[in-house]
Order: sequence, then C-alpha cells, then structure tokens
Amino acid sequence: MKSLLFIITYLSVSIIQLLYAQNISGTVVDSSNQPIPYANVIINTTDQQLVKAGITDENGRFFITNIQSDTYTLVISSLGFLPYNQSITTTEENTSLDTITLKESTESLEEVTITAKKPIVEVKPDKTVFNVAETLTASGNNSLDVLRKAPGVRVDNNDDIVVEGKNGVLIYIDDRQSFLQGDDLTAFLQSLQADEIESIEIITQPSSKYDAAGNAGIINIRLKREKGIGTVGSFSNTLTYGDFFRNTTQVGITTKAKKWDFTANYSNFTGRSTRFINLFRVQGDNIFDSRSNTENDVVNHNLRTAADYVVNSKNKIGASVNVSLRDATSETNSRTPIIRRNTRVIDSILLAPNRNENESLNLNTNINYRYKDTTGRSFLIDLNYGYYQRDRFNNQPNFYVTADGAPLNENITAQDTPIDIDIYVAKTDYEQKVGKGTLALGSKLSFVKTDNTFDFFTTENGVSTLDLNRSNTFVYDEMVTAAYINYNFGIKKWKIQAGLRMENTDSKGDLNTSNQNDNKLVKRNYTDWFPSGGLTYQASQNHSLALVYSRRIQRPNYQELNPFEFQLDELSFRRGNPFLQPQYTDNLKLSHTYKYTLTTSISYTHISDFFAQVTEAEGENRNFINTRNVADQEVINLSVSYPKKITDWWSVYMSAYVFYNKFNPTDPSFIAVDQTTYGGYAQSTFKLGKGFSFEVSGWYSSPSIWGGTYNTESLGALNIGVQKKWDNWTVKLTGNDILYTIPWRGTTQFGDLFIDGRGGSDSRTVQFYVSHSFGNKDVKTKKQRKSGLEDEEDRISN
Repeated sequence: MKSLLFIITYLSVSIIQLLYAQNISGTVVDSSNQPIPYANVIINTTDQQLVKAGITDENGRFFITNIQSDTYTLVISSLGFLPYNQSITTTEENTSLDTITLKESTESLEEVTITAKKPIVEVKPDKTVFNVAETLTASGNNSLDVLRKAPGVRVDNNDDIVVEGKNGVLIYIDDRQSFLQGDDLTAFLQSLQADEIESIEIITQPSSKYDAAGNAGIINIRLKREKGIGTVGSFSNTLTYGDFFRNTTQVGITTKAKKWDFTANYSNFTGRSTRFINLFRVQGDNIFDSRSNTENDVVNHNLRTAADYVVNSKNKIGASVNVSLRDATSETNSRTPIIRRNTRVIDSILLAPNRNENESLNLNTNINYRYKDTTGRSFLIDLNYGYYQRDRFNNQPNFYVTADGAPLNENITAQDTPIDIDIYVAKTDYEQKVGKGTLALGSKLSFVKTDNTFDFFTTENGVSTLDLNRSNTFVYDEMVTAAYINYNFGIKKWKIQAGLRMENTDSKGDLNTSNQNDNKLVKRNYTDWFPSGGLTYQASQNHSLALVYSRRIQRPNYQELNPFEFQLDELSFRRGNPFLQPQYTDNLKLSHTYKYTLTTSISYTHISDFFAQVTEAEGENRNFINTRNVADQEVINLSVSYPKKITDWWSVYMSAYVFYNKFNPTDPSFIAVDQTTYGGYAQSTFKLGKGFSFEVSGWYSSPSIWGGTYNTESLGALNIGVQKKWDNWTVKLTGNDILYTIPWRGTTQFGDLFIDGRGGSDSRTVQFYVSHSFGNKDVKTKKQRKSGLEDEEDRISN
C-alpha cells in the first residue's frame, strides 16, 4: 500500500507542469466558403511524427487541446480535396488560425484514414468515458473487474457498484437497460469479457431522456463494433494465473458495405477461481468464528450478433441478438467454532461442505428503426425482448462435532431455486430544432415478469424429501410507463437544458405456499415526476462552468420483495420485505473544466427512504438478512480529474475524490453513522519505442461505509503491464493487484448482533494476452469517424 501511495503522490506532483499546454483551433472551408465537416486534422512534429489527431465538426471547426509549445506541421485532408500543409508555432498563448481553404481535387483521391489513439479517460460535461480498449491491464478480465479500475467507481464486498459514494447504479449495454439485478446482474457482468468492451461511460447526472432508476446514475457499457468499410476480424486469447489457471478466448468478424453491415463476436471463458470470507459474529451468549473458502469452476459462452441496413440517406434499420450461457459450480468448505461467550470454551464446531450448481441463459434481442434528415429532425423506434433463465441447486450438508472432532448430529438440506424472467421493452425518441434549440420527446414502456421457485429438501438416511412448508413460488410483475420532454438551447456563452420525466410503476407480487395463511399478494401503483436541468457557462476558451440537477429513483430488487424465508447456510437466512419502499435521490452538481481536461466538481446528494441489507439476530444461533428502509442519506462529494499527454512517450490520468457520507436513521434500530472517505486513481502509460509500451496504474480508498451498515478499512490495488505491437499482432503481460490489497475488512452492528468480517478472492494474478487482427478495410465513411472530440460542444446532458 505504501508503494501505491508513493506512485500516486509522484504522479500528482508530476502533472503540475501540464497546465502550460496550449490549444489550436481553426475553421476549414471550401472554395465557396462553405464549411467542410469531418475533415481529418493532424498535428505532426517537424519530422512527421504524429502528435495528435482530430476531425472538424459539422461547421468545419476544429479544436485540438493540450499541445506543448513548439513548432509543428498541420495537415488537413478530406475526400475530394487536396491535402493542406502548414507550419505552425505555438507559444504560451492559445493558437487561433485563420480560416483554412481547401482546394478541390481534379483527380480521384483516396481519403487518408487516421487511427488516432484515444486517451484512456475522457472527461466530458455529461459523462466520464473510460476507454477500456486503450488500457493494457484490462485485457483478460471480466467487466466487473474492469469496473474496479474505472475512475470514481468502487465494487464493495457484495459486488455492488458504488459511484461517488452512492449505491444504486443502473447498468446499460449499448444504450439499452439491463434489467438483471443482484446476483444475476453480477453473474452477467462476470461473463462479459473486457475484450468485448470498447468503453465504459459513467453518467452521474442523466437527463430526462434516460430512465429515472439508479441513485448513483448510469453506467453504459459500449461493446466493440468495427466502423470501417470492408471485412475485418480479430482473435485474442488470455491466460490468467491466480490460485488456478483461467483462459479467455475471443473471436470476431465484421463485414461492412455502404448500405449494410454485419458483426458477429464469440467469447469463451473457462477456469477456476477462489474466494474466502471470515465472519466473527457475536450474538447473545455465543460467538461464531466462521471461516469459509470457496472454489469456483466457471464456463461462459457469449455470442453477439448485429446487423444494420441503410435504406437511404434518412432511414436506417437494425437488429441484434445476444446470447450468454453460463455453467458454474462452487464448492465451499466452512468451519464455524461455536464458543460460549462467558467461558470462551468451544461448545461445538459446525462443518459445512457446500456445493452450488448454477446454469443460466441470457438472451437479448433488438429491432430498431432510425430516421434523421438534414434539418436536425430525428426519430427512433426501439423494440427489445429479453429472456433470462437460471437453474440453481444448492446442496448443504451440515455436521456438528465436538472440539475433539467427535460427531454430535447432522442436518442435510438442499434447495432447488430456478428463476425465469421475461422482459419486454418498447421506446420512441423524437428530436427536432425548435427556435434556437432542440426539443426532444420520448416514451417508454417496459414490462418485466419474474417467476421464482424455491423448493426446500431435507435428507434422512440418504433419502431426500421435499418440505412443502419451507417451499414456495413467487411471481412478480412490474410495468413501468414513462414519457419525457427535454429542451436545450444556447444564448451567447450560455447553454441551458431543462427536462421532465414521468414514470408510472404498476407492480404485483404474488407469494404462494402450502400454508394458505402465509400467502401474500402485494399490489402497488404510483406515479413520480423527475425534473432535470442544467446551465453551462463558457467563460472563455479555457474555462467552462456547469450546474446540473436531477431527481432519481431506486426501486427494490425483485428478490428483496419476496417475503419468504431463504436458507443461506445452517445459521444464516434471508427474507424479503414486500412493503419495502423505493428510495428517492436529489442530486445537485457544480463542475468547472479547464482547457477541456482539468475537471473539478462538487456535488450534494440527498436520498430519502434509503434501504439497506440488515443482519438481525434471532434466538441464540440464527441470524436473518433482510432489506429495510432505515435512514435518509446525505453525500457531499468533491472530485478532481486530469488526463494529460506529458510528452510524446508519456501520458497520465489522475483523479482524486473526497466525500462525506452521513446516514440519519428513520428506523429506531439503526445506528446513525457518518464517514469521510478519500481516494484516487492514477495511471501512467509510457511508449518505449519499437512497439513497446509500459503501464502502471493504481487506486486507493480510505475507510468507508458500504451499504449503510458496514464500516470498512482502507483498500486499493496496484497493476502493471507491458505491451508489444507489431503488424497486426499485440502481446501483453500484466500483473493485477500485485500488493494484494483488494481484500476487504469491515464491521457492522445492528441491535445486539456484531460482525467483524474479512473477505476477498485470488485478485493477485498474472496474465498473458495475445491478439491478432486480419482482413481488409477501406476508407471510413464521413459520419462514422470518431476522434473523442464529438461532444466538445455538448456542455450539458442531452
């Protein structure tokens, strides 16, 4: 951990000099003085080494940031025009060039294709973009591992995602909501491999166009998709070693013509990993000192296909099918001495060798139609169907022995818990120019049906019997109807955005058991309004201020509403709460951006009816986990981020945060807690020449509160990687969590129950990665060129 802090401190001091970098701007037109959009803009050194690249916007303007004072060659090219070259010298002032006129070419001229390397992190007004494909240490990991590396994101001991100190993140895949929750969402993220991901967008203040769910905002995972015309393919393989070997293989192919394109990608993961969790529990007159070690064998198969057809210049249709198969088996060996609290003498020892078999299928289909004309009017129809099916069988033999190992008694149980989820979603979005701004209207209808079965078996003399009194079915239907309006416009240096979203939630939970007295039917119907808005002030070319507000909702997970009792192990149980209320969040955020890179923000968040998982004692031995509305939460967050290319061979990204988290109890059993937490993330990439590069990254978090109940100690990670590129080959060797500082430790207390816990996995790994790309690719179409500059003028969420 000291080494990690040294690296972060060293890099922090190093970037002081970076504030002196300059910007280059200009406008490109043709001989008729008409702007030329999407022209390539290249900044080279005098010996023709690429420094930075970008493109002009629809008005022919370009803005290249972070250029050190020196002499360069400016090269501008566009299809149908002769290349333009100009020598420029930057000083301590920003360089604003005169209007540049390109001459039409009298010959057929092939367009120059520039592959500009994106920065690892792009900080934009409405989101932070983590370009996964640009970081060495992401390859071979799953998406949940990658999220641990994303700036401002943490993953807690329950694999819940935390952003800016807040739980409750809505996960999107390619702009479409994933309706999976809890353990099922975790399993899906673990099956999605980093080699399939292009970037991760962290949107902490979504506009009314997005779903209102998610206290902490939205994380949008964008999958890779080739943008050039032609046929290209790729293959990669990653071998990982932690406590055991794991292997990830990925192969993809894209065929793209002027009118249509098709993409297919397949990935496979197979391997074994380990986890441990130690819980020291004090309850009544007893102490339970549990030590559990788990080995997981996992096989994942992911197939992703997509096709688009351009009907004409205004109309486009598309479709996609994604399938994920997961087969996982975990074996847990748990040993729990039960100790008399007053004498410290072991009364008995519980031995529980647990085997969990889990098979799941995740299917997502989409059909979409897009219309867009030259007046700025656009229309989208998006239809989705998703199906998720999981079969889980958990065998739980429990053996009680004396301190000397002599058998006392046994209790052998098993649970069969299949689940089926059907998801139907239809949405429309419409935009057009109105006055000096853009008006957006839209609607969305989503219907989710979950069918849960819990069959409980007891075993005596080798014969298993279904216990109807401890079995149940739970069917949960939820329909959310939404509509929104959003308007944004600009007045001189100001940009203003205002929006309103309405969501009606109609839900029904139906519990059926063999005991009619335990049956419950809970219906709810409620309508909420979610305003959002923001102001952006462009004080100068270098300084921009933005103030954004949004209101959001976090609905309970489906399983959290099931009132029946689930057995987690011999001594721990979980029951849902059918009367659990949604929690509501009000966010206000002020940010300042300097030279489109250095971003400082401060935000205030108030969450009412905050719900958390609470562990309660029942009797001398058993404890129950349930979710309750326990408090109102307040979060004050200050963050600073700065990506920078220091030299041609050294680039860095730094972010730091400090937030104050306070929970004001509304439940008399809940203890008021507050905590100030600070942390940061740093990443340096060095180009070593001849295709070699080296990367070092690390993150740190001081003690914090997880889920409103767990007070945790500090933790972090240090990662290193080296890469070699030649022709169409890439080879990487990386080390993750090399100091083994990710494992967590924390304490919680609720009523008379106290728990001191520690857990982790084999996060310290070594990975060897190799990839190869093949095929042919022609020039890129103008509207598909990306440089990371497209959102420079969109200073407010839209």
